[in-house]
Amino acid sequence: MRPFPKLHDLYVGRILLETVLLTWGVLLGLDFVVGGLMGEIGDIGKGNYGFSTALTYVVYTLPRRAYFLFPTAAVIGALMGLGQLAASAELTALRALGLSRRRLGLAVAMSLALLTALMVVNGETLAPWGQRQADGLKAEAKSPDLIVARYSGLWAREGNTFLNAGGGLEHSEGGQRWLELQDVHLYEFDADGRLESIARAASAEHRPGGWLMHDVKRTWFDARSVTQTEALEERWESQLDDTALAASVARPSGLTSAALRSSIQYRQRNGLDASDYEEPYWGRWFYPFNVLALCLAAIPFAFGTLRGGGLGRRLFVGIVFALGFWILQTQFVRLAGVYKFDFRLAYLVPPVLMLAVSAVLFRRRSG
Repeated sequence: MRPFPKLHDLYVGRILLETVLLTWGVLLGLDFVVGGLMGEIGDIGKGNYGFSTALTYVVYTLPRRAYFLFPTAAVIGALMGLGQLAASAELTALRALGLSRRRLGLAVAMSLALLTALMVVNGETLAPWGQRQADGLKAEAKSPDLIVARYSGLWAREGNTFLNAGGGLEHSEGGQRWLELQDVHLYEFDADGRLESIARAASAEHRPGGWLMHDVKRTWFDARSVTQTEALEERWESQLDDTALAASVARPSGLTSAALRSSIQYRQRNGLDASDYEEPYWGRWFYPFNVLALCLAAIPFAFGTLRGGGLGRRLFVGIVFALGFWILQTQFVRLAGVYKFDFRLAYLVPPVLMLAVSAVLFRRRSG
């Protein structure tokens, strides 16, 4: 194989990048309006949460939206670009010049490598930062007693009691949802502003019956003495709005890989279920592979299904292809969560199946 790239490689890459970027822009615009602004209409008017705040919230989430939409945009754009080349007989001419299918696959992979690398960096930097800013902005606007600090986690106030939590997670199981805060500190003051007690809990859960704190160590401050108490569990009588707190808690999908890994290790050391963090963690690792596998698996369609079709047909095939892969992988990931098998296997099987089917189609059409 000759050194890469050649003129025909650059031409194929340019066509693919143009169609992928166009598709990506359209999908992102639709998601901004339909999935973003329209989804925030129900919250407008709560507290100080107005339209301008909602618009700022959605703008902050754009890096995360771009990250999750890119694989879909890549496969639809690649199919449209290759279909355009096939329909105009340019693909046939390139094949006549000696462009092999392997070389075509390499051109497709290299043309999307830069965008994929940028999205991987975005998923570790701008996307989680923007999501934290968005969640903090929304929580502060909706609840006057809630402050999301930049470096010290979550702060909330109820009367003379101040809560600080290092992090948290919203759970869902068996139709029930509850909020769990981690590394919780409670500071209680008297009417004169004097500190009465400090409580530190490993975690605090908000269940239907109220707040329940685990592994609690409390320090009491009297006029002339300081006493300490410990309890495995302690109920906290509070009317603090858990919905507002949940909105400000960083979602696992909005954390960096390093933060996800730390959370997984912490929960494994303490014998807790870490699947809520393992799913997005391994999803990050398989993200580039998914993009590459999807786009390479789409190449056989350019030599058959899309050769005589128009724009509508290419768009339809691309959407069906991307949707089919998303459904397949989603089901495998859910099965991994239910039956407790390795998430790495769940993320690996769907793209491998796609590539296997693509290879079979390749051989049939070349035979």
